[in-house]
Amino acid sequence: MATVISHGAAENVTGSCHFLEINNIKMLIDCGMFQGSHEEKNEERFGFNPAEIDYLLLTHAHIDHIGRVPKLVKEGFKGTIVSTSATWDIAYIMLMDAAKIFNEEYRTLYRKKQRVGEEDSLKKPLYDEDDIYDTFQLNHINAIYNEAFVLSDDITLTFKDAGHILGSSFIQIDFQENNLSKSVVFSGDIGNIRRLVIDGLQYGKQTQTLFVESTYGDRVHRDLDASIAEFKEVIKDTIEDDGIVLIPSFALERTQEILVLLKEMFDNKELEHCKVFLDSPLAIKATELYSNYPLFLNEKHKSSASMGENPFLFDALRLTRDIRESMTINDVKKRAIIIAGSGMCTGGRILHHFKHRLWDKNNAVIFVGFQVEGTLGREIIDGTKMINVRGENVMVNAKVHTINGFSAHGDREDLIDWISHFKDLEMIYLIHGECDKMDAFKTTLKERFESIKVHIVKEREHIYI
Repeated sequence: MATVISHGAAENVTGSCHFLEINNIKMLIDCGMFQGSHEEKNEERFGFNPAEIDYLLLTHAHIDHIGRVPKLVKEGFKGTIVSTSATWDIAYIMLMDAAKIFNEEYRTLYRKKQRVGEEDSLKKPLYDEDDIYDTFQLNHINAIYNEAFVLSDDITLTFKDAGHILGSSFIQIDFQENNLSKSVVFSGDIGNIRRLVIDGLQYGKQTQTLFVESTYGDRVHRDLDASIAEFKEVIKDTIEDDGIVLIPSFALERTQEILVLLKEMFDNKELEHCKVFLDSPLAIKATELYSNYPLFLNEKHKSSASMGENPFLFDALRLTRDIRESMTINDVKKRAIIIAGSGMCTGGRILHHFKHRLWDKNNAVIFVGFQVEGTLGREIIDGTKMINVRGENVMVNAKVHTINGFSAHGDREDLIDWISHFKDLEMIYLIHGECDKMDAFKTTLKERFESIKVHIVKEREHIYI
């Protein structure tokens, strides 16, 4: 009987990795990195033999869904990887960035350990650039939205647009087992119908079994138009007070959404005498990739791209790739917007800007993405008044704003609407969510869909479908 075992994103948000075996063919759906309070799990051995996996199916290129792929390869995986072409291209830059961070952290710790003669006790980085090179030498199949392809005589895959980030997918797996036709869908991360940059979420048609994320299963996002209005108001108020706006942002999707909004403000002369910095080499590379995939953009930006206009660039924007260029931002004392990673403030250049700007009450921080428990971003939105940035205590005097309407994840009602379009659905398995949110979502689903069973997946639990 077909078996699913979740080795990540079970009763937590990150580390997505689901093992699926059908008729002796072994697959993984995603192989992501654990983040926040669960990151020590990245060092653990997989709960399966990587060399025995035949196929790795990637839903999208966020690091919590792809971040352990080079580790998987390093430990023996030699199978075929299946994803959309955009996901494959984005995965390369995301993984290279992760390897760079690992290497920098290792060198820093090595120097500290060396001073006390303990360098031999230091663990090597999770993987390096050579492991990523090996990963991208493996056989890769480009999945095309809505085009089913045969994986074996009795298994067919169909990737559909999840409306989450560029190239994101939910995956339907149809198979024959004991002369019965069966189907299972893995949601990946689900977006919503209305998106600022990319095409919106597609609906599924039919499945008996659904594994669905539940990141925001306990809440309804603020209306997008209201979120845009609040975002612009915070920007304008801060700039008018000669302040500086800090935006910790994820390199994928959120940064591109912010850029199209700021471009709109610039075109409407709402950013006069204001400098905008995209201070993230990764986000710059990601934005360039978005420009390379105009057919994945929504109709508004697809149309402008076809006329040769880049929907993300404008005259006030400065792209700071080099660290020396980044340091010169310190000289800007007022009327500026700084977009920098990491989105959850666990590293990256945003920490540098926090150190120099967070203590100033004229400045503002805008969080536009989910903050996992155990991250610095979560601490700040939960109201801490003092943070430690690279060994230095910094007062949080800047105004802190959380605007959830930009979330690339669908909210409770988006998820319910998406689920409702599946015919013949018998069983819903909840993954990719914090425990309290999954509990709340399970209760809601049981009320909305009385005839459908709902179960919260536990890590390494054997589920037969």
